[in-house]
Amino acid sequence: MTSHALEAALPAGRVVVDEETRRAHAHDYWALEAIRDLGGTPAPAPPCVVFAESTEEVSTVLRIAHESGTPVVPWGLGSGVCGGARPGEEAIVLDLSRMNRVLETNRESLVARVQAGMRGSDFEEHLAGKGLTLGHFPQSIGVSSVGGWVATRASGQFSTRYGNTEDMVLALEVVLADGTIARTFPAPRASTGPDLKSLILGSEGTLGVVTEVSYKVWPSPDFRSGTAYRLQSWEDGLEITRELLQAGWRPAVLRLYDGTEAQRNFGEWVPEPAPMLLMMTEGSEAMRPALELEMAASRTACEQRGGVDLGSAALDHWLGHRNSVPSWDDLLRAGLVVDTIEIAATWDRIGPVYARVTEAIAAVPGILVASGHTSHAYPSGVNIYFTFVGQSEDATEQERIYLQAWNAAMEATIACGASIAHHHGIGRVRREHLPREHGPGGMQMLRALKASLDPQGILNPDVLIARDEDRE
Repeated sequence: MTSHALEAALPAGRVVVDEETRRAHAHDYWALEAIRDLGGTPAPAPPCVVFAESTEEVSTVLRIAHESGTPVVPWGLGSGVCGGARPGEEAIVLDLSRMNRVLETNRESLVARVQAGMRGSDFEEHLAGKGLTLGHFPQSIGVSSVGGWVATRASGQFSTRYGNTEDMVLALEVVLADGTIARTFPAPRASTGPDLKSLILGSEGTLGVVTEVSYKVWPSPDFRSGTAYRLQSWEDGLEITRELLQAGWRPAVLRLYDGTEAQRNFGEWVPEPAPMLLMMTEGSEAMRPALELEMAASRTACEQRGGVDLGSAALDHWLGHRNSVPSWDDLLRAGLVVDTIEIAATWDRIGPVYARVTEAIAAVPGILVASGHTSHAYPSGVNIYFTFVGQSEDATEQERIYLQAWNAAMEATIACGASIAHHHGIGRVRREHLPREHGPGGMQMLRALKASLDPQGILNPDVLIARDEDRE
């Protein structure tokens, strides 16, 4: 399919073919693409970018693509970090960024319906103006779309209190591969067969294109309290987190940093390597007595293990700088290969996972640092973000360090019986490891879904499942 067929079917200005726009949509924010860009082997640009402005236009694009067998890569704001958007020379890019309006805000039911291309920070600003919040604050909130959160089953920094994306989505509107528009029913809960919206959550644009999301929202909090504790050991921090959550407390923030990360990020308060736990609770003024009890329980748990109260300044520092990160390009030009890898495990496995993954990454030639922190915790287990830093000035060597570090982390995670991804998704960086988590039966189910909903295989090919993957 050429751009001419799309231009004939869509209003003027929707189909864009200039090189600058096509280059800007050649890949997402995957660190490996930055290495290749600077190394002189950039990803090829797509043939065109379609800026849809309505669900009906998305339907038209997919109907034409389905009839011609043309691949389509859905695009929110391009902030993914796992290689989930890489159209190549064959696929057209379906950019939803112009579909960026809040369609309905229902204060009585605490529901907001929003178009999928809206920037997360703009959505939260809109809600705040009405005394509401989604409670979803990923580090990428200023550069990611609300539909992209659905595509990857994203988590935000206050997830312990407000939940993750799957807890927030009430209903979806999605356009299937052949252009059919499907809408799930907006009920607080239903028992009407399998939960259809859950088929789309985390599907990374491979089963349909999300065009609208109905989110559950909350009244804006008017009480907040928090602090930080320097701890004697990483293991103490894990036990404190586990005990608090299993006792029923749900502080908005419980972030445990190992000694390396605590010193690097909070050196003013942790000048020598030592684990540190950030804690914060928030809610309505009416909840203040219960929230104060929650903070008291958190403090007691830390002090019983010899923790030292650092006060709220470290927490305030994190709140003010939590979304500030250097660009891949700046790091690479300094000769540093950096990335984060988030996994999840049950409490009985998290200790060995942390030890084996950091050891496996550190053993990769060229790696300088392998460290970790927890950011999302549950009564049954916890997420760990592993950070690695490697060093090389050579692009080929940078790519080797990057891929070997990722492979080492995935192999160690799988060996410990943990999940290879908590909220960034699979994309391409984890794809070859996915069958070992799902097993043959799980992969059969995934392929059957893909074959049924996208029989032509046009939606975001090579994500989750490679087109040429062995079916044996």
